[in-house]
Amino acid sequence: MSEFFRFKGTPSYITNDALEAAVNAALALQRPLLVRGEPGTGKTLLAEAVAEALGVELIHWPVKSSTRAQDGLYVYDTVQRLYDSRFGDGDVKDIRHYIKMGPLGRAFAADKRIVILIDEVDKADLEFPNDLLHELDRMRFVVNETGDEVVAKERPVVIITSNNEKELPDAFLRRCVFHFIDFPDQELMRQIVGVHHPTIDRDLVDQAVVTFYRLRDLPKIRKRPSTSELIDWISVLRTANVGVERFVRELPYLGVLLKKEQDVETLAQAKRSGGWKN
Repeated sequence: MSEFFRFKGTPSYITNDALEAAVNAALALQRPLLVRGEPGTGKTLLAEAVAEALGVELIHWPVKSSTRAQDGLYVYDTVQRLYDSRFGDGDVKDIRHYIKMGPLGRAFAADKRIVILIDEVDKADLEFPNDLLHELDRMRFVVNETGDEVVAKERPVVIITSNNEKELPDAFLRRCVFHFIDFPDQELMRQIVGVHHPTIDRDLVDQAVVTFYRLRDLPKIRKRPSTSELIDWISVLRTANVGVERFVRELPYLGVLLKKEQDVETLAQAKRSGGWKN
């Protein structure tokens, strides 16, 4: 990567000045970029866009409640080795055949810089973030079963997402560049939709976007529809050849946006009370 590289988004990923500044600060400092924002604001897609802009590989590490930092380095497949010792033809004496690199291990072992996305870090237990930073600081690890040491040739670009499900340790936060992705306003949302649906009727897009924000603003809505669901909704409208008149009259295919029975009832109550008019 050239030292003069500046991330400015991609043709399929629209950014703003604040997000670009955060990405470029993380690149310059070689620090992890911690990204928060409500679901559907493009946190995961950001990592894809950075990898595309840099022209490098992206490794995706989805975090679960049971994930440990060690899992990201490597796994020793003892079950497969036991199976092979009983039924296989291979040489089970060479433990290296049963060492499987994890996402972080593959990033360290790569011959060139890559982007690694550590997705939804707050799903793991409280020790995970600090253990993770320990490994990222060292940029090397030893495979205990073989004594082999893996040393990163290039520091990977690390992007970490969080849905703010739990507080992250202060020590972890201090060593990251942080950015909160605000939910797009209507004008930016029209631009985002335009990237995915460049030839669709602009009047239909305007109607869909206005309706989308009205749904998000309904009192007592439990799951507000996301950007990705709006794009899916417009895809369905386009496939079904829904025109503006039918859209205004019926508001079809709302099941693409509203995923909870309570939210469907909230909209129905708004219509009954006169608080919603198509």
